[in-house]
Order: sequence, then C-alpha cells, then structure tokens
Amino acid sequence: MTRYADIPKPIRSGIVVVNPDTGTPQRIIVLQFNPDTLERSVSPQSAGDGGDAGGGGTGSGDRNEALRLKGPAQETWKFTAEIDATDQFEVAAPDGIHPQLATLEMLVQPTTAQLRAAMKLSQKGAIEISPIEMPLTLFTWGSKRVMPVRLTELSVNESAFDVNLNPIRASLSIGMKILTVSDLPAGHRGADLYMAHLAQKERLAAAARGGSLGSLGLGGIGTGTNVVTGRG
Repeated sequence: MTRYADIPKPIRSGIVVVNPDTGTPQRIIVLQFNPDTLERSVSPQSAGDGGDAGGGGTGSGDRNEALRLKGPAQETWKFTAEIDATDQFEVAAPDGIHPQLATLEMLVQPTTAQLRAAMKLSQKGAIEISPIEMPLTLFTWGSKRVMPVRLTELSVNESAFDVNLNPIRASLSIGMKILTVSDLPAGHRGADLYMAHLAQKERLAAAARGGSLGSLGLGGIGTGTNVVTGRG
C-alpha cells in the first residue's frame, strides 16, 4: 500500500533574490501553485537581419552575415501565478495575501531608503544621479532551469477579499526577460549564472536523439539526391 509519505512532493517554481556581490540569497519566493502553462519566446540576435542584397532580392543585408549571430538569443517568459489564502487555512493571514503581493511588487520597485538617498543627492546639486540598481533576480523552474531575469510585466487580478477588504485570492500575469551576457557587465554574477544556464541547454541538446536524412526522404550526401549539397 502506498503511504502518503512515499509520494514525492512536487518541486515548486519560484524566484530567488540574490546579492550580486556575495551571491547570498536575500529572499526566496516560492510560488504557491506551479503555473499550468508557460509561454516562452526565443528571438535570435542575427547579424544579417537586413535581408538578401543580391540575386534579384530587395533586401540590403550583407550576405556574408546571413548565418552569423551577434550574441545570445533574447528569451522572454510569460505565465500566470495563483495566490489563494483559503488554500492555507493552517497559516494565519491577518493581512490576507497583501504580504505575498507586496513581495512580488517590490521586485520592480526601489526601496524608500534608495529613493531618499537619490533625493538627497539631488538636493545637494548632484549633476548626475545613477539609476537605482536592483538586486539580482533568479527564476527557477526545477533544477534544469535556473536563470537571471528582469521582470518586465506584473499584472494583478484580485478576485476575493475578506471582511476587512484584504485580498485573499489573486492571479498574477508575470512577464520576464532572461538576462544574458549581452545585458550584464563582464564578471557580473548574473552573467556567470546565465552561462551555466546556457551550458545546461547544451547538455540537454547533446542528449537528444539525432535524426537521419532517410527519415526526411533525402538520400545521403553524394548520392542521387543533391538537395543537401545544393547542386542541381
């Protein structure tokens, strides 16, 4: 008979806020429920995006650049996260899910201390005030997907409230951009984490079974079918 203790607990996705200098986690946000779906977009940074400049084409691109990449692909993720206080009756929630919502919102907000520091510099007549730097944010989806990200979208739909009008149920539409070595300075901890994330992709790609030309209805190179070699 299978016991409840024998059933493996599901791995939760989440967000880790890291000190970029020390690598120490400052806050760990575990999503209450794993999203049902993930929408991912991967756009290559092609050097030859201008098109074909010859052979009757209308583009103005350099044909020598057609197969070149300027850097890592730009990748974005979108998903919907659910927060529901009624699913956790054993946990006291005098403020409803305000704390969970505030934690996520602070990922895209500077702190009051940072704002006050910037205001003091402005009052002292500082000619240039650097933009406020936020902590390094990592998104985790299992052990094979740990990547540095910047939140680009956070839309909250609160759908239930307690008697004090504290939200107790909400769905959040979260969008994020994967930060690559093209986005981060050399030596930044986030750049190292992106390289580890990319290396994981390479290992997974190497483990995939390769196909054959025969499966595509093509003969081998040098046989009667010259589709692969490009000769007529």
